[in-house]
Amino acid sequence: MRVVAAALHTVRLPLVHEFQTSSHAKRHLDHILVQLTDESGAVGWGEIASASHPFYGSETVETATLIAQRYLLPALVGKEWTHPSEAARLWAKVRGNEFAKAGVDMACWTLFAQVSGQSLASALGGVRDRAATGVSLGIEPTIDALVEQVGAQIEAGYRRVKLKIAPGWDVEPVKAVRATFGDHDLHVDANGAYPADDASFAIMRELDRYRLTMIEQPFAPRNFVDHARLQAQLDTAVCLDEAVETLDDLATLIELQAGRILNIKVSRMGGLTTAVAAHDRATAAGIRVWCGGMHEFGIGRAANVALCALPGFELPSDVSGSAKYYARDVIVPVVETTADGYVVIPTQPGLGFDVDTEWVAANTLATSQIEE
Repeated sequence: MRVVAAALHTVRLPLVHEFQTSSHAKRHLDHILVQLTDESGAVGWGEIASASHPFYGSETVETATLIAQRYLLPALVGKEWTHPSEAARLWAKVRGNEFAKAGVDMACWTLFAQVSGQSLASALGGVRDRAATGVSLGIEPTIDALVEQVGAQIEAGYRRVKLKIAPGWDVEPVKAVRATFGDHDLHVDANGAYPADDASFAIMRELDRYRLTMIEQPFAPRNFVDHARLQAQLDTAVCLDEAVETLDDLATLIELQAGRILNIKVSRMGGLTTAVAAHDRATAAGIRVWCGGMHEFGIGRAANVALCALPGFELPSDVSGSAKYYARDVIVPVVETTADGYVVIPTQPGLGFDVDTEWVAANTLATSQIEE
């Protein structure tokens, strides 16, 4: 297989509902859609879901565009490869920049699945025909508004609700949600917002009382030691997200027992190639896994859905329906959640959805191309 042309489309979509995390608010998202064309004319799509600001991680839309344009696509275009894992080795000497790598890697996988006549889920080694869905809710202006949002998502069928927390917005919101909705699957995510001090440990121990499925990334991304100290004090599982970008990071998590759950994000870990390897290593070590999201447009969301077909993804994942975030998505049909809280994993070749190229073009801020 040989890619003969590639394009990057920076696309902006408004969010249906403003999303507030511990670091910033989002009203719209700019993501980069990667379009690869091979010598037969087949097309594979990927998505670089990096943030616009360096708050979740160090990458932004601008840095990802630069790396993809200058290094990743030139390394790929015109080269022969037979499997996406081989394609990923073409840019292996580029350090970091996992979001940029993820979009190109994803496009290679969807192209490979399309050309080989198999679904993306099957190409990845998937065994499931549906994925349990969860939803992530931001920090609301009031606890009453949060409770209302949680109720709407439970009514919509989501099997798990994740609440963003931050210093000053943690125990009381959780207490209110738990009191209102009983034993519904609930977990919290701090995005590394808490200092690893006595006060923060005390807050985490207080949250431990509320039967949470997990407490996700309370401390800074590289702080494995304090996450291990915290896990030893809690019954609730600690989940790591931003801390694990590479398979070496996963090895550190396992060795230090810094958590019992891993949030596998395709974007954060450099693509589907690494995500599959992380799934295999984590589950072999007894670490539970679930698929997190970055509010991807439909292309990245479809890749997440396909990944959830792997056997270890038993926990509900962030594969919520497109309508939760976007009034109109870039794929047709859109991802939908069933009434009982699942997403059906497509079986048709390639991505499993058609890309709405007219809608992509209508919302494109910039395009760059490279050819053989």
